[in-house]
Amino acid sequence: MTIQWYPGHMAKARREAEEKLKLVDFVIELVDARAPHSSENPVLHQLLQNKPKMVVLMKKDLADARITEQWIQYYNEQNIAALAIEANNKKDIQRVIHLAKELGKSKMEKLQARGVRPRALRAMILGIPNVGKSTLINRLANKKTAITGDKPGVTKKQQWIKVKKDFELLDTPGILWPKFEEEEIGYRLAAIGTIKDTILPKEDVAAYILDYVSSHYPELLEQRYGFKSYDDIMFAFEQIGKKRGCLESGGVINFEQTSDVILQDLRSGKIGLISFERPD
Repeated sequence: MTIQWYPGHMAKARREAEEKLKLVDFVIELVDARAPHSSENPVLHQLLQNKPKMVVLMKKDLADARITEQWIQYYNEQNIAALAIEANNKKDIQRVIHLAKELGKSKMEKLQARGVRPRALRAMILGIPNVGKSTLINRLANKKTAITGDKPGVTKKQQWIKVKKDFELLDTPGILWPKFEEEEIGYRLAAIGTIKDTILPKEDVAAYILDYVSSHYPELLEQRYGFKSYDDIMFAFEQIGKKRGCLESGGVINFEQTSDVILQDLRSGKIGLISFERPD
């Protein structure tokens, strides 16, 4: 099944990205640590060509740390600089700045060798919606207190934001892609809240979450809901619905409310630290 979530936007997003990529030295690609592959933007890979990039796995505080380490190793084996962060952790933000400076070091050396006057590195953050792009920009730029101008790229819709004296970020709208061919990707993104809850039926997404957690993290399912396996998904919904008070008159389970509970429990980390993908 092909799932469309932003139909009609691909041409515009691609054109804007191509224009803005010419202005930067490297790209910071954001993915969700719980589903790095599914939250990668396939359009970006087509556009970058030889442009250096680093990958930042966001929301590491909600992901399985063991699996996150496997992803970091995977990216490093592909010669891609990568790190996992929690955007409100100041030490993690400093790690992003340090890695960005290391990534741009060779570019600055080449410019200086050509006699070009030293300048700040220029970077662009790209990522799919709700992956944490705006939050990271605000943390890096200290809530956008310093903006530079008088250079290409400064318009009403995009700004150069200074990150201390280390580098400058081109603040630009996120780049999207309009559909994904694999149904599994749709369920993963819906589960972690990266795409709107209206794209897929909530009950189906909640069922996907329960099935995945039951298969890969049964102990977390038992800790949160009191059972770790089931033969019928309806049993799981009924148990959770009763426990969390998602009842209509006559004691009938309200499946929509129960689905909301499951979704919020996952996204808030109340079920536990869960990763939906492994590098293999």
